[in-house]
Amino acid sequence: MAGKGKSAKSKEYILKVAKENNVRFAHLWFTDILGTLKSFSITIDELEGALEEGMGFDGSSIEGFARIDESDMVALPDPDTFQLLPPRPNENHTVARMFCDILKPGGRPFEGDPRYVLKKNLKKASDLGFTFYVGPELEYFYFKDAKSTEGLDAGGYFDLTPLDAANDLRRETVITLEQMGIGIEYSHHEAAPSQHEIDMRYTDALTMADSVMTYRLVVKQVAINQGVYATFMPKPVFGINGSGMHVHQSLFKGDRNAFFDAKGKYYLSKLARSYVAGLLKYAPEITSINNQWINSYKRLVPGYEAPCYISWAKRNRSDLIRVPEYRPGREKATRIELRSPDPACNPYLCFSVMLAAGLKGIEEGMEPPEPVEENVYEMSAEERKARGIATLPSSLDDAIRLTEKSKLVKEALGDHVFNAFIKNKKVEWDQYRIHVTKYEIDKYLPIL
Repeated sequence: MAGKGKSAKSKEYILKVAKENNVRFAHLWFTDILGTLKSFSITIDELEGALEEGMGFDGSSIEGFARIDESDMVALPDPDTFQLLPPRPNENHTVARMFCDILKPGGRPFEGDPRYVLKKNLKKASDLGFTFYVGPELEYFYFKDAKSTEGLDAGGYFDLTPLDAANDLRRETVITLEQMGIGIEYSHHEAAPSQHEIDMRYTDALTMADSVMTYRLVVKQVAINQGVYATFMPKPVFGINGSGMHVHQSLFKGDRNAFFDAKGKYYLSKLARSYVAGLLKYAPEITSINNQWINSYKRLVPGYEAPCYISWAKRNRSDLIRVPEYRPGREKATRIELRSPDPACNPYLCFSVMLAAGLKGIEEGMEPPEPVEENVYEMSAEERKARGIATLPSSLDDAIRLTEKSKLVKEALGDHVFNAFIKNKKVEWDQYRIHVTKYEIDKYLPIL
């Protein structure tokens, strides 16, 4: 099984590598509740002290972190995330980065830190003997600039378009990610014009959440360097596919894939089926975490390969959960794929609620409904009702209302993140609700 967690990099090792590579600055990275990457830099002279005690900063200006009267925070670098950044042209020094855990003064973990939230949920899995592995597939678009949706190509799925600038962009992005220690399996053109995907190698969820944050930054930075714009907006163009983040996932006990059973249906173990059942049951409640923006719900509509119905199957890509084909000799690759999340989510929170839902299914011994191999999009509402196929929330407002009532999500996120997230999203919905759109002007102004 590839990717069994981070190597144990010691403080002494980091200081030695920094000296040998002429590191002048270290970027300390962390994430707010919305999944926005934050950073501040320290000089090499501060590195040893930062590794020992962390670096203080004002948390009151970070979304979802703290009020003015309790704003002091400490960013403690995680030594296992130390990585040299690719050199810039004409620079004679090196820059490194580390992800940080956020602490309160005194050293206690800050409950509003999304990385801490994921660690807390991973510990629950670990206490049951499990390691949680994930492999997200992040889709994105290249546009000519940040002010329009003019693409760079008219290609389709897996197309190789001659003289396509995006081929060079993807190649440079892959090289940069690999230089930063992130394993890459595939890169290809996606289904929509100017839409692309680079797939990272399956690994443990904490490593992957850090990698997702790095991936999004690298994709955007490489695009900027070439004078174009990359976006992870879920649905930037009407009438074509949006961008998803299909998340492949499994639980391991040591080196054994707990999802595999040679005699099980689809080669899934009873434990895997219960995990699927948990995801299906709690899918509506966790949707606002996996799809946290107004725009996310423009993607979750029938007809564009994005799931909006709560079902599962083996081959059917209209389902919420898909079971990739089993190949003999690849037992460790047995997994399930949740297709609803989008690439603009907070990966720490997304992985947390998925795991919480799956573990709840295992804890309660849930059984999933019968898989649906027919195209759910083509069924009538009556047929779906007769089959017991429910739907995901159709707007951020609907999704937040469901999340607000969810004991599972509140427990998974903790009170601080849960309340701050709900509050932020209610404000976003209200701002959207009162906005007068171009659609309304075009449709109503001439007739009313």
